[in-house]
Amino acid sequence: MLWLILLAVFLVIFYLYTVKLNHYWKDRGVKHEFVIPPFGNNLKPLFKSQPFFEMVEEFYYKFPEERCTGLFQFTTPVLMLKDLELIKELCVKDFEYFLDHSAFLKEDTDPLWSKNLFALTGQKWRDMRATLSPSFTGSKMRQMFMLVQKCSENFVNYFEQNSSDIIEIELKDAFSKYTNDIIATTAFGIQCDSLENPENEFYVRGKQTTDFSGVWKNLKFMLVVMIPWLGKVLDSRMFDKEVSIFFKRIMKETLDYRKKNNIERPDMINLLMHAKKGSLMQDESKKVEERSFAAVEEHLESKHPQEMKAELSLEDITSQALIFFVAGFDTVSTAMCFMAYELALNPDIQQRLIMELDEHRAVNKNLTYEGLAELTYLDMVFSESLRKWPATIATDRQCVKPYTIKSDEQNNKAPTLTPGNLLWIPIWAIHHDPNYWENPDKFDPERFSPENKDKIVPYSYLPFGVGPRNCIGSRFAIMEVKAVFYGLLEKFEIVPTEKTCIPFKPNKRAFTLVSENGFWFGLKKRKSSN
Repeated sequence: MLWLILLAVFLVIFYLYTVKLNHYWKDRGVKHEFVIPPFGNNLKPLFKSQPFFEMVEEFYYKFPEERCTGLFQFTTPVLMLKDLELIKELCVKDFEYFLDHSAFLKEDTDPLWSKNLFALTGQKWRDMRATLSPSFTGSKMRQMFMLVQKCSENFVNYFEQNSSDIIEIELKDAFSKYTNDIIATTAFGIQCDSLENPENEFYVRGKQTTDFSGVWKNLKFMLVVMIPWLGKVLDSRMFDKEVSIFFKRIMKETLDYRKKNNIERPDMINLLMHAKKGSLMQDESKKVEERSFAAVEEHLESKHPQEMKAELSLEDITSQALIFFVAGFDTVSTAMCFMAYELALNPDIQQRLIMELDEHRAVNKNLTYEGLAELTYLDMVFSESLRKWPATIATDRQCVKPYTIKSDEQNNKAPTLTPGNLLWIPIWAIHHDPNYWENPDKFDPERFSPENKDKIVPYSYLPFGVGPRNCIGSRFAIMEVKAVFYGLLEKFEIVPTEKTCIPFKPNKRAFTLVSENGFWFGLKKRKSSN
């Protein structure tokens, strides 16, 4: 009898909570779909029956007449912004109200994660962004370009040694090794060649860092998102203890050695050493002209050296290098895979790109950072690849103080957001919205031609995010991708093989956008390269 009473009480409480949850957005005049706690709108992606990008797109079109739609990330209220002017208003103009990303791990649970630029909040984030911004200017990228170029040459030379006319490879694995080597040399001062030596410790630890698979790991993540205080109880970390110890040791040894021997090297760790002392500043005298359409601008006025407040500790520096690693290892290598995918499926576009690169090589003996900026069609192809296959499906912002959305002529309701509410900016859905992009599923670099790029609707193209919390490393990522394709297409054409997944099939078990069967392609040796 007692268990029946307890069950009845539980069902009543569950019912009342369900009613309360579903009235949250309704009471604020925001349309939403009925949800069942504690999963909210995450049920299908959580149980792998729907890829995350499809869920985002589904709710983007759910109420087509609305500027925004109400969702729930488990039990946290989320407002999906669909109107571009609203995105501009909340994420740029009124950015101070939506300063942070959602925080799912407390600092005492995983300090190495909590100190990185992506996870920091409030004034700590402002100070760190101001401290690091000078490290990512065009002039600093030019200084590091020789290191990236060396990794690109190693990548191409490895495959050129193969005697086969067509070399079948899984490009996600190959590009991950390339990005691993770049970050090893630029962010940690370590030289490695992961194609020649895939068992090197840096690459092995790197794979551990970006491995978010496993039932227990995903279950812990879900529980911590729903109940944050469980993070410490479950010892839920983004980075395993072994990984954290390894990278902190590497960083400490490198910093100590350079300081002792007064070594200056044109890499990220050198810039972070200067940032540690607060001596890093913008180099306006050597400003490099930016021509990449995808590169984002720096919004913060506090980027100037006299306003920098953060003095970086060893843990701070390691944390920044690690988030740089995670972003580069996975998202950048995936962006390379999709660009290769489109070139293989569109040989006419690939041939036009090869022609541009060959013409540049005929005039210029060596590739330079400025030379990359001159390659118009290469930028068009990469920009369109990021449009069709954005590395980030959606980005979020967290409300930090009460904010009332201004009504417009079509919608007289003005919902008020409270601290803790989340915004979702549905990048994937916006990039595929036919209102902004004609025939959005077609791969068409001409959208970004000099004649057409000014026609692109502002805020309809967000591959590196939006507003002051956009991706600080966009220039570095663009440099990595362009450098490797410049070298690769000198020696090879990228062609489909029997293993190539056509059409693309997403892996429903992955949170990010990856292929169900990998990115298998052939590298066909060009006749001129034999």
